[in-house]
Amino acid sequence: MDRPSSNGGSDAGPMGGETLLASVGGCFMSTLYAAAEARSTRVEGATCRVTGVFEPNPRRFGAIHIEVSCDSCPAADLEHLVVIAERGCLVAATLRQGMKVTASVAVPPAAG
Repeated sequence: MDRPSSNGGSDAGPMGGETLLASVGGCFMSTLYAAAEARSTRVEGATCRVTGVFEPNPRRFGAIHIEVSCDSCPAADLEHLVVIAERGCLVAATLRQGMKVTASVAVPPAAG
């Protein structure tokens, strides 16, 4: 993980937001492929484009959209698989419901 050099980083890796979007896309496509296999639906070379919409104060993603393409799968089958993946993707379901996020400092164990 890193930040662009213009923001004090060394531009040596993805930013957290980019990783979040990649996680959504990876989980979604894994779920889609599992659904296709369970239904004996041929899906080869499917891709997705994950787009995050920024919101200010605090800066965050206010929405995320996943667009799936696949030339090997009939459109009706792909639409059905997208619905299944949208329901079954753990990362998307977690984000959709929202959650409390906290942070703390780890306390070292007492010397014995």
